[in-house]
Amino acid sequence: MSTSDTETATASSTLSEKQSRILAYLEKNATEQTYFKSRLIADELGLSSKEVGSNINIICQKTAEIQIEKWGCSSGTTWKVTV
Repeated sequence: MSTSDTETATASSTLSEKQSRILAYLEKNATEQTYFKSRLIADELGLSSKEVGSNINIICQKTAEIQIEKWGCSSGTTWKVTV
């Protein structure tokens, strides 16, 4: 198992099911630098945008796999994701 695989397994084990789903979604859909709206992530995963926002903040604290930055709040929260 490579170092990045070990880090992924460790981070994933400390995340809740919802957080793991959100992280997997971001990793799958993010290119080098991508912007996501909470409501669009929520629609894809069957969550509320509030659930996405609160869980992304926790993901930011628990994992270094990707960088997530709150980018804007007009007409919904936008997240800047850097892989």
